[in-house]
Amino acid sequence: MTHIKGHKKIHLIGIGGCSMNGLAQILRARGYQVQGSDSTTSPFTERLGELGIPVVIGQKAENLGDADLVIYSAAIKPDNPERAEAKRRGIPELERSVALGQLTEGYKEVVGIAGCHGKTTITSMLAMIAEKGGANATVHIGGFVDFLHGGTRIGSHDLFITEACEYVESFLTLRPTVALINNIDNDHLDYYKNIDNIVAAFRKFIGLLPENGMFIGCTDDSRVKRLFDDFRGNKISYGMKDADYTPAGLVYDENGCPSFDLMFKGENLGRITLHVPGSHTVIDSMAAAAVSLYLGAKMHTVCSGLAAFRNTQRRFEFYGERDGIRIYHDYAHHPAEAAAALDAASRIPHRNIYCVFQCNSYTRAKTLFTGNVTCFNNATAVLVPDIYPGREKDDGTVHARDMVAGINAGGGNAIYLGTFEEIRKWLDAHASAGDVVITLGSGDVYKQTKKLL
Repeated sequence: MTHIKGHKKIHLIGIGGCSMNGLAQILRARGYQVQGSDSTTSPFTERLGELGIPVVIGQKAENLGDADLVIYSAAIKPDNPERAEAKRRGIPELERSVALGQLTEGYKEVVGIAGCHGKTTITSMLAMIAEKGGANATVHIGGFVDFLHGGTRIGSHDLFITEACEYVESFLTLRPTVALINNIDNDHLDYYKNIDNIVAAFRKFIGLLPENGMFIGCTDDSRVKRLFDDFRGNKISYGMKDADYTPAGLVYDENGCPSFDLMFKGENLGRITLHVPGSHTVIDSMAAAAVSLYLGAKMHTVCSGLAAFRNTQRRFEFYGERDGIRIYHDYAHHPAEAAAALDAASRIPHRNIYCVFQCNSYTRAKTLFTGNVTCFNNATAVLVPDIYPGREKDDGTVHARDMVAGINAGGGNAIYLGTFEEIRKWLDAHASAGDVVITLGSGDVYKQTKKLL
């Protein structure tokens, strides 16, 4: 099998991707010459330019230059002109997750942060704790973190912390010494087909741990708890109750941000105060604390890191205010994530909450949002535009109107408005000062949100 070692100049196709740009930075820190291409500009490509890593916008054969290795993301198909040119010239290729797995080789500790929701937030919290004097970790995040100016922290060669993505089982390329699972949920059903296959993939993931490895799991989640109970190695649990790490004295401030005492097996370790809203942030911060404390960080460092943490871009991000209406956006594209985002919205001062939900997958729409959908019930109204196609084609079997019917069947108040122009007009007519608008989805809704301002 092709290995990164022994190569000198690496070309990354899709270098502006949320994981690929981090790979580029880590490779350069390891002494490789790095270049790449992408179809569009983004904050990630801009950051790479600032760091002096060459990026070409637009993909064509001549972009490869004299590269002797190509790394490509899962979204890049074999007929991509640069991949086709690599094949023609006999330049070896590596898929992104395989390259990431190879990069983690040689680290004393490799921490994989897994779960269908919360990976980016937990890993970003760990990066902030590292910045505040926790372990000097190299951290790889699938999101844009303002204090890092991207998604990567270059640290020591002893500790590597990375998001471990379950899509197409890509996390099975890692060799973790610490595996954290935050939750297991129905998602990526275009690949997995059913929940049993998803659980089996997570079981394989913790099966990668060495004999002296550590499994850290959120036992509030029934599927994680089953894996946790069956696991015979070293393990630590966290959750709202009946776990090793639990919160006590939980309160929320006027902006919906929680603070709580972190308890470990009944002992009060100290008080954590967060400046990000929502009850799900309690779980995420306990996950970050559990990893940090296991790796040897001091509790005061954990507390200061979590207090300094602010959401990554597209995670309950405040976009601005117009006529007294505050507008937020969240990447949420699964019912559990939508419920968490609307829980956070409900905890900040508001008159009405208007939610705009753009589903980015026909498979997700069919399997997750057309039954008895209750995750939007904290919203005064849910405005549903046409489905964003993402990597799928419309086969005519599901429409945004079917999601509207599912939300209304679950007790919500959903309205079909096909375009963002119609949504803007509806909000102009119905929203007023003191209301909150939150847009949800992983398609181009974040770009469309700016039009609402």
